[in-house]
Amino acid sequence: MFNKRYYYLIRIQYLGYRFHGWQKQPKLKTVQLMIDRTLKYILEEQPFKTLGAGRTDAMVSAQDAAFELFLEDKPLENLEEFFAIFNLNLPQDIRALSIKQVDDKFNIIQHSKVKEYLYLFAQGQKNHPFCAPILTTILDELDISIMKQGAKLFQGKHNFKSYCFRTTEKGIYNREIMACELVENKTLTANFFPKQTYLLCVKGKGFGRNQIRLMMGALIKLGKGEITLKYIEDSLKPQSNEVMDYIAPASGLILNNVEFE
Repeated sequence: MFNKRYYYLIRIQYLGYRFHGWQKQPKLKTVQLMIDRTLKYILEEQPFKTLGAGRTDAMVSAQDAAFELFLEDKPLENLEEFFAIFNLNLPQDIRALSIKQVDDKFNIIQHSKVKEYLYLFAQGQKNHPFCAPILTTILDELDISIMKQGAKLFQGKHNFKSYCFRTTEKGIYNREIMACELVENKTLTANFFPKQTYLLCVKGKGFGRNQIRLMMGALIKLGKGEITLKYIEDSLKPQSNEVMDYIAPASGLILNNVEFE
């Protein structure tokens, strides 16, 4: 006999520094593992399943991510009470932001969504160790002006095969980036941050594995004078077979928002 299912969309944020990404993996501490442990404790014997809106890699953080909770047999009696207990029992580096019930037509993977990522970095000096979980430090002096020009080149529809890790012939690499700009950081602040920090802001419907970190790696090389704007332009053309050889560190990358359309 088929058990009736109930569906909930839960939005969360987390500091990814001590986690091996979102998805559960054998013998590794992941965000999904800690969430499922918490749910198992508060739901006791009730069967459930969780499914994320996407995967984040090891050490990547999230300001506003989402997952779907599937419950069998019976619905949550009181959403506010469940939400409070859920947050109370989550580890300190994970926090639930909201919960709402959805119907069986909602599919968190296939439902059209737009993701915004931020990459936070500073340059030219060794920074306070407290910066390490969310801010990448590039010790070299970077030409920020040309990096801003380079970031704009990624915007629009391009072949991003050069900016995806372990590509295959079956992969989908012609994608559109809706917005891409490098700006002075006024979004995330802390009194131990250096005086000047920067953000790469990228928005789109889909990204390949490590795509944004490889894009950021190219911009860092551009800022060091190791590659040119034309090199980035050429790497985005349909015929490009270039392979990017520098991936920016994971801890500077933050999933800032997931919008469901």
